[in-house]
Amino acid sequence: MKYTVLSVLAMTVLLVPSIAFPASQAMMSQNLVPESNVVMQKFVVNMNIPPSPKLPFGCVWGSVQNAAPGYPVDIEIYKNGKPVYFAQANVTSDGSYQKYFRVANTIDGHTTNIFEGDYTVEIFKYVVNSASGTTTT
Repeated sequence: MKYTVLSVLAMTVLLVPSIAFPASQAMMSQNLVPESNVVMQKFVVNMNIPPSPKLPFGCVWGSVQNAAPGYPVDIEIYKNGKPVYFAQANVTSDGSYQKYFRVANTIDGHTTNIFEGDYTVEIFKYVVNSASGTTTT
């Protein structure tokens, strides 16, 4: 009987916050500038991962001039036009970003390449419109 009362009490404590704060209200936008003041910039770079990489990871990094607060950098990697990896990287206070990803796994001395060869990397940066109506890169 004592465990039944405790179980009901525990379930009530767990359910009340989810009823009081529905998921749609809990996921508020963290964007600090109006959407109309934000412009997306797209950059495309080529990447080559050798057959025997020296390290088991790769990295996409860079900086954003005039970054829109609260917006991450979107990174998309394609091989032969087919998507193989998508990620987001937060922009730091100095405008820089970086995203590490695995290019190889080693298990019991056997290495398996996750990435190998030529890739196209599309980088999407979100910036605040400047006063003159143009964007800076």
